[in-house]
Amino acid sequence: MSGISRRGLARLGLGAGVGAAAASLAGCGGQDRNDGREGPQAAPRLLGDGSTSYTGPQPHQPPPPAPLEPGRTPPQFVVFSWDGAGELGTGLFPRFLRLAQDHGAHMTFFLSGLYLLPEDKKRLYRPPNNPVGASDIGYLTDHHLRQTLTYVRQAWLDGHEIGTHFNGHFCAGPGSVADWTPAQWRSEIDQARTFVTSWRTHTGWDSEPPLPFDYDKELIGGRTPCLLGQTNLLPVAQELGWRYDASSPGGLQRWPRKRGGVWDLPLQSIPFPGHRFEVLSMDYNMLANQSLHTTRAPSYNYPFWRAQATQAYMAGFERAYATNRAPLFIGNHFEQWNGGIYMDAAEEALKQIADREDVRLVSFRQFVDWLDAQEPETLTKLRSLQVGERPDGGWTTFLRPTTSYRDAA
Repeated sequence: MSGISRRGLARLGLGAGVGAAAASLAGCGGQDRNDGREGPQAAPRLLGDGSTSYTGPQPHQPPPPAPLEPGRTPPQFVVFSWDGAGELGTGLFPRFLRLAQDHGAHMTFFLSGLYLLPEDKKRLYRPPNNPVGASDIGYLTDHHLRQTLTYVRQAWLDGHEIGTHFNGHFCAGPGSVADWTPAQWRSEIDQARTFVTSWRTHTGWDSEPPLPFDYDKELIGGRTPCLLGQTNLLPVAQELGWRYDASSPGGLQRWPRKRGGVWDLPLQSIPFPGHRFEVLSMDYNMLANQSLHTTRAPSYNYPFWRAQATQAYMAGFERAYATNRAPLFIGNHFEQWNGGIYMDAAEEALKQIADREDVRLVSFRQFVDWLDAQEPETLTKLRSLQVGERPDGGWTTFLRPTTSYRDAA
């Protein structure tokens, strides 16, 4: 497949298929508990070899969520998430951190563990069903690894979530994650955690400041490479106490449910302007339909494709916002594919969405916090709404309880 770099196709969601195929609410959108950007107040308590540390509660978090009051309109949740979450020398990581600050947004960054392992230590990685040290996304240079550490620190201090995108991103062949057993997923997760919590040992950079969080407590969810292998991952996720998984491909724009005891938060099928089919809410799947997997198509296509990608994100948003208020999940990569048009599209969509009434730009962690705070009857009613379905009689009538919430509990 021409036009795809060493860190190209293997980072992507190819398993997802292509084309043809109310009111302000406590818990998401109120004032932050910490209004400045001064970071945690506690003195760091180093963990392990000092690669990570405990610095107190994460700053810039909304107040604890509360149950949605009967008859109120649910918020429109939108989650922007980033697979890999490494700084590859493009400046995209800091660009979107600034964008989030400018618009009061929180996001989820799915960090690939190998992005904190130097290449000269690659034989420490033992990927299931693949040679020792193998990686379909390569390894970062030392310079880019240092930058990634810097921006992961800042992301957490700014209130964003750090999840996992695992390690070597194997999507094809006999070593594909699609065929991994639960035990192999457990090995992959344990290694990803080790690479994050032991980067000082692996790099020898003792003068670099630690990451300001306890990763064992921070890590509550992830997204698998190419959206493959979720079935065998879920038992491990539940065993580890994860609260969600974001690996399902082609989900519908409906309110989510749990699968195997874990919230199943899929990338979704959204309208694709100019076509009858829908496209996955991810940059690469738009690229696959526009330039047929080529990441450096002729530049005269870029203005139209940029507008089309922006309109696709907005069409998914508008459909949910005007009807069932299902959350919108967007998954992108820090890549300059086709001249960076998909980064431009994500930025423009966020800007258009941010100031709309009842919108909550949150991380997956913050979203599942809200879900877990809701009455079971509320979630059951929300899940009953189909894609594009408005509640009969409006939200005031629709979310009136048939019995007292407390009696139902």
